[in-house]
Amino acid sequence: MKRERNYLFDSFALLKLFQKEKGYKKTLSLLEYIEKKKLVKYLNAINLGEIIYTTKRTFGDQKKLEALANVERLKFTILPVTNVLIFDAAEYKSEYSISYADCLVVASALQHHSIVVTGDPEFKKVEHLLEIEWI
Repeated sequence: MKRERNYLFDSFALLKLFQKEKGYKKTLSLLEYIEKKKLVKYLNAINLGEIIYTTKRTFGDQKKLEALANVERLKFTILPVTNVLIFDAAEYKSEYSISYADCLVVASALQHHSIVVTGDPEFKKVEHLLEIEWI
């Protein structure tokens, strides 16, 4: 029996969900599927930070707290940023022209054998390295 893979969410996908922007319904459906199949939902700690500062900057402290509550309610496993992850991400950053936070997503997804959930077009530059669920 083939085991289904887990999913790692980029901040892009969760910001769309929390703000109910274009693509949020696909993210919501994917979360329901993951829950039904009892798969793991990962979120890198750096991407959690992106969600916090982006939400606070755009909408203020109350919405920031709501976003944090949503991450907790959705039971994401928050991945720490280890030295190995930092070094792997630095290698991707030196090779591909994408943000360092996105390089951490790539490194985390490869380390945890996970499918990346994003709509960020930067990931087109690295989609040959990993599986992406586009929203």
